[in-house]
Amino acid sequence: MNLDPNILKETINQQMPFGKYAGRKLLHLPEPYLVWFHQQGFPRGKLGEQLALMHEIKVNGLEKMLEPLLEK
Repeated sequence: MNLDPNILKETINQQMPFGKYAGRKLLHLPEPYLVWFHQQGFPRGKLGEQLALMHEIKVNGLEKMLEPLLEK
C-alpha cells in the first residue's frame, strides 16, 4: 500500500463533523468509537475512508508517531 503523506496529514487534522465527538480532530477520536464504526459500517465517501484509516492507525497503536503532524 502506497499512502500519500498529504492524505495522512489531511486525515488526522480533519474534524469530526457530527455526533458526540463533533469538532474533534480524527486523530483524537477514541479507539472504541472507531471500532464501533468499523463494526457498524463507515459512512460513505471521503469521511468514511478517513475514519477507516484512523481505525487502522488506532488499532495498530500508531497515533503517537503522527502527533507531530497535527496542525494547531
